[in-house]
Amino acid sequence: MAAALEDAIVAARKERPNWGPKKLRAVLRKAHPGMELPSISTFALIFKRNGLVTPRRKRRRAPPSSSPLSHAGYPNALWCIDFKGDFSVGQRRCYPLTVTDAYSRFLLGCVALPNTRVHGVRRALLTLFQTFGLPEAIRSDNGSPFASKAPEGLSELSAWWLALGIRHERIEPGKPQQNGRHERMHLTLKRETVSPPATSFRAQQRLFDRFRREFNELRPHEALGQRFPAEFYRRSGQASGWVGRAVLQSAEEGF
Repeated sequence: MAAALEDAIVAARKERPNWGPKKLRAVLRKAHPGMELPSISTFALIFKRNGLVTPRRKRRRAPPSSSPLSHAGYPNALWCIDFKGDFSVGQRRCYPLTVTDAYSRFLLGCVALPNTRVHGVRRALLTLFQTFGLPEAIRSDNGSPFASKAPEGLSELSAWWLALGIRHERIEPGKPQQNGRHERMHLTLKRETVSPPATSFRAQQRLFDRFRREFNELRPHEALGQRFPAEFYRRSGQASGWVGRAVLQSAEEGF
């Protein structure tokens, strides 16, 4: 290849450092109709050998889960947890934390949180554990604070679950359908409580609480034979009463 041609390609890349070989080749062809240009792959090679390519940093992700996803055959065999995105409430951002029972589709909690940090999630879960008892397993995605980049994806939150005897299941990255029942609930939640949102956190939480009651006790579910989740859900026998509260409180304080 003529040195002048390579110099022209290098100059074009320096002028447009964010343009790829395909785009720059098309621009040069249009600017110089009679010029014989190399292939797109040669353009890329020229960029590389002239130090015009910045290698992308690989994002560290939570390691894939090695445990298979379970089937929920009875209440509290499996809870599903997630955040339903975030949106503005007044001058703040709201991150709804949602928890459902996979078997009955019972919406255990929908809590308006100001962020996704572990402290707020643990406080919300502690309230649910004291109200409904403990599940056998909790299923989540691979995001923070549910998982981390540590070995086995263990996070501070999932380590707390482990200390309480709760198994943590993580769906595969890019496969929200593995938490499909929970995701379907999110569609209804967004339509009925976020469009539009309330003007304060307190008012938004009231919307969530009202939705939770309607979802559990008044809205027939086709998958349940047009019956209600409240008809199928039963409180867990694990960690009930004062003994359960003491165990949960000591686990929270000691971890």
